[in-house]
Amino acid sequence: MLRIAHVSDLHVLAPAGVALRGVLFNKRMTGYANLVMKRARVYRRDYLHSVLAAAASAADHLVVTGDITNLSLENEYEEAVRLLEDAARATEVTVVPGNHDIYLPAIHRERRFPHHFAGFMEGDLPALALDLPAGRFPFVKLRGPVAIIGLTSAVPRPPFVSAGHLGAEQLAALEQVLRDPEVARRTPVVLIHHSPFDSRFRLEQLRGGLVDASALRARLEPLARGLVLYGHLHVRRRTRLATPAGGLDVVCATAAALDHPDLRVRAGFNLYEIDDDGRVASIAARVLDASATGFTHQVLAATSESA
Repeated sequence: MLRIAHVSDLHVLAPAGVALRGVLFNKRMTGYANLVMKRARVYRRDYLHSVLAAAASAADHLVVTGDITNLSLENEYEEAVRLLEDAARATEVTVVPGNHDIYLPAIHRERRFPHHFAGFMEGDLPALALDLPAGRFPFVKLRGPVAIIGLTSAVPRPPFVSAGHLGAEQLAALEQVLRDPEVARRTPVVLIHHSPFDSRFRLEQLRGGLVDASALRARLEPLARGLVLYGHLHVRRRTRLATPAGGLDVVCATAAALDHPDLRVRAGFNLYEIDDDGRVASIAARVLDASATGFTHQVLAATSESA
């Protein structure tokens, strides 16, 4: 049995706070305003520490599906790496970036994300990965009955836009990865920040969804089973994606440090158990209580959606 813990949207803040000179005259101004007006009141550092410690101790592998930082500031990167290195003392950690981790074109161009997080994205099939500004993707980690596949949907966007994009080149590389014999004989666990489903409205999709979600689903159609794990929406959600060969469970994790009365939204982590034969045996969540001292168990029921 392999246990995978899933956290997302850490939105790590620098311990010393935000220097105004780092946010003026760029997109960070809108993110900083959001931080001051809302995010600082609902994202709790004690919650984040409790969730990461519990997730790391509960699993053989911890995956983080993006928005690790809040404004892509250097001191946020450094604090996030410190927290993930602490978790890595208990279990292996794998990350993919979110839109908050590549907030500005300069961050993307200067490859700041892989500079800090490359150690959490080292794959076992490097010849199949592309050298992208966010790192080498798709990367693959072969772990027992599963193949953990990391994708980047994070690209810099204008203010008030958070949409993701995989791109034709990465999608073609994913197709090759899924055909590789070492991957094909395992259960794929695909990591991405944005939802692989389309928003109800096209404008909403372009503003905050994955703009090439349908192209991703097309690459997943040959699969008979597996998991697609994502974040971004700040809510726990499990959806069944039907494919001609079977289907995949597509599961969203809420923000790991979020203080919220709705148990679908409150901080916690998802936990997946995969049998030695690659069957996904259970999909559940551990929801942090208000005191940050304990967790309740929540089974995640699936809704259906066709490809």
